[in-house]
Amino acid sequence: MEPNWQLARKRPVLEKRARIVQAIRAFFIDQDFLEIETPQRIPANAPEFHIDAVPSGDWFLQTSPELAMKRLLAAGYGNIFQISHCWRDGERGSRHLPEYSMLEWYRPGCDYHRLMDDCEALLEALTDSNKLVYQDNEIDLSRPWPRLSVHQAFSLYADCTVEESLAAGRFDEVISLQIEPQLPADRPTLLTEYPASQASLARLKPENPTVAERFELYIAGMELANAFSELVDCKEQSERFSSEERLRRAAGKAGYPAATRFLNELPNMPQAAGIALGIDRLVMLLSGCNSIDEVIAFTPELL
Repeated sequence: MEPNWQLARKRPVLEKRARIVQAIRAFFIDQDFLEIETPQRIPANAPEFHIDAVPSGDWFLQTSPELAMKRLLAAGYGNIFQISHCWRDGERGSRHLPEYSMLEWYRPGCDYHRLMDDCEALLEALTDSNKLVYQDNEIDLSRPWPRLSVHQAFSLYADCTVEESLAAGRFDEVISLQIEPQLPADRPTLLTEYPASQASLARLKPENPTVAERFELYIAGMELANAFSELVDCKEQSERFSSEERLRRAAGKAGYPAATRFLNELPNMPQAAGIALGIDRLVMLLSGCNSIDEVIAFTPELL
């Protein structure tokens, strides 16, 4: 019987993926981070309108390890990182999988600017030079990477203002269809200062509470990472969770249990910054692949 050639032909990319993951671990260990593991089946995720969790009995598969990792920060841990599987229901496309690999790291005692530096240093460690070629396009990785606020991006690339997009419920649509395709192809872009309504678990800027201390990293038109200065105000975080739950239920989506233990421990969490980076998309970028299917052994359709 002949081997499964759909799997066999992936071996060179999967070997490169393994080396990338090993290099990521080495990078964080060298930076005095502790690698940790948290459960992937949990009683509650952070509720977000656009993210649907996968049920697992009367619990859920994690959409992110962030709540558990922040509980570790609240318990006194320092710099921590984790590479784990996450699940999001209904996500499938050339850059999306319902089960995917996530790298998350957290630094207490700093804000989101420190994580921008981390992203620059990590990509530098994973490449042989300050340049990367993807899809015949040369990308200059030299530091510092351009920072572009969301308001600036709307002014440059969108057919409406941030406020107009929010009022019409088009914010994510405009980001995806108008702004992302026009971001510079030859440089990474750090898209910063999201409007307060899009803060998620990020704190608002003290000097300008209309925007959040949040950024997303884009390289070659791909969103690779989402980062925050973390919100540590328990009352405000609880109100945000309740607001997301109301939006979900109003749209006919499933409601989720309250993340009670996380909220109870949040007052003990120090000021910190955290970031989630998609491993599969990073491997796509570093191996020159067009589709996320090329960088994992088994797609859902092959199981």
